[in-house]
Amino acid sequence: MNKADSIERIGKYRVIRELGRGATATVYLAEAPEQTEPVAIKLVRFGGGADEAQWTRRLKKLFATEGAMARKLDHPNIIRIYDTVLEDEQAYIVMEYVTGRELSNFCSFDTLLPLHRVVGIVFKCCLALDYAFKQGVIHRDIKPANILVDDKDNVKIMDFGLALNTAKKSESDSTFIMGVGSPAYMSPEQIKGYPLNQKTDLYSLGIVLFSLMTGRLPFRAANTAQLVYKIVNTDPPMPSQINPSVPASMDRIIRRALEKDLYSRYRNGAEMAQDLSAVRFQVVDDNWVALDTTRLDILKKLEFFQGFEELELWEVLRISTWREIPADILLMREGDEEAGFGVIVDGEVEVSVEDRAICRLGAGEVVGELAYLNQDAPRRSATVVTMTPIVYLDVNNSALSLATEECFQRFQKKLVATAIRRLVAADHSLARFGEQAHQPVATDKLEIELELEPIDESPPETEPRKGA
Repeated sequence: MNKADSIERIGKYRVIRELGRGATATVYLAEAPEQTEPVAIKLVRFGGGADEAQWTRRLKKLFATEGAMARKLDHPNIIRIYDTVLEDEQAYIVMEYVTGRELSNFCSFDTLLPLHRVVGIVFKCCLALDYAFKQGVIHRDIKPANILVDDKDNVKIMDFGLALNTAKKSESDSTFIMGVGSPAYMSPEQIKGYPLNQKTDLYSLGIVLFSLMTGRLPFRAANTAQLVYKIVNTDPPMPSQINPSVPASMDRIIRRALEKDLYSRYRNGAEMAQDLSAVRFQVVDDNWVALDTTRLDILKKLEFFQGFEELELWEVLRISTWREIPADILLMREGDEEAGFGVIVDGEVEVSVEDRAICRLGAGEVVGELAYLNQDAPRRSATVVTMTPIVYLDVNNSALSLATEECFQRFQKKLVATAIRRLVAADHSLARFGEQAHQPVATDKLEIELELEPIDESPPETEPRKGA
C-alpha cells in the first residue's frame, strides 16, 4: 500500500493492511470493535467529475444490491456480509475475512487440482447456489475469481454485487443491469438478454468446472463477437477430450450443465450436486498422481511444435501414439492409400521416390503430410524407412478429427507450412538440373498503368423545339 494512499480507519474499523486492489475497489484487512476476528473491507471511492456520474450511480447501485442480498443469505459456502455503508464520496462493505485463494489460480493445465478435490469444491458451490436461489437470489457472475477455496477445500462464493433479486416484480424495480457478468462464463440466455433463473448460475458453474478439469475454457475466440457466437451456437468439447484423466461420467455432467436448451439443463443446484456426488464416490483420492511431463518437455523442444500452447501439446499426446521403432523398418510405402502422418521425435529416416533417396529427416520433422493434406486422393507420395532406431509420434487421421478446434487448426497450419517449405526446396533442387532459363529482352518487371478517361461534362445536344 502506497503511503499516499494509506488510511488508518474506515468508519469505525481500524485498517491493518491492504489485501488487494482492483479496477474499482480496494480491499483492506481491518479490526472491528467488539469482534475478535478481523474483517475484510471492500472500499470504493466515487469520482467527482461529470463524466463519472453515471459510473458512480452504477457503483452505488451495485453496493446497495450486495448489501440487500447479504441480508438474505446465510450459508457456510457464501461469504458473510456484516455491514454495508453508502456515503456521498465512498462506499464500503464489511465482510467475513477468509484466508484462501481464488479458483482462478487452478485453471491452467500445470496447476490443476486433483479430480476428487474439484468435484468436492464444485459440489459445495452447487449447494450454495441452490440455497441462494431459494432465497430469491441469482448471482449472475459466477467465475473462478469469485470463488475462494482454502487448503481444506472450504469454499466461499463472493461478490453478489451483480445479483438479481428474482422476487422483484419488474426489471425497473430490480437490480437488473444490462451487460453484467464475465462474457466467457455467461450463459446463452444471459447474452441474449432473456429472463434469468437459477439455471444461468449453473451454466456458469459448469464453465468453472470445465476449466478446473482441463485448464482451459470450453469456448475460446479471438474477440468478444466470436466468443458470443460460439457460446450461443456451438457445442463445447468434452473434458475427457482434453484431459484423459477425466472420466466419461464427468463428460455427461458437463454436457448437461452447458445445455443451451434450458429444459435439458440441470433444474437446480441440488440436482447437479447429486450427479457430482455419484462421480465423487467413483474417484479414489489415492489414485491421483501428478502428470508426467517428460514427453511434454520433449515435444516443447521440437521444431514442428513451436507455437503450440502447452495445453494443446497435452492434447497432442492424448490423440497420438508414442512409438519406438527399430532401424531398417518400412514406415510408409509409396503408393499406399493412407492418410495419417507422424512426427519424428528422435532418430533419422530416409525418404525415397521411385527407389531414389531424396532426403533424410531427423527430430522435429513430419512425414506423410502430403497424403494427409490431399484428402481427395490420400496416397503416399514417397517411401519412408528408418535409418536408426526412432521415437515416432503417430497421428491417426480419425484421432485428429476428435481433437479440439484449436488443436486441429494448429496442425493444419503447421502441415501446410511444412508442405510449402518442402515444395520450395524441391524447386531449388530441380533448378540445378534444368537448362539455362530464357532471358527476356526487357529485364524490368512489367507494370501496367491505368489511365482514367476524361469525363465529358458538356450537356447533351437536344433537338430544337418545333415552332420555335
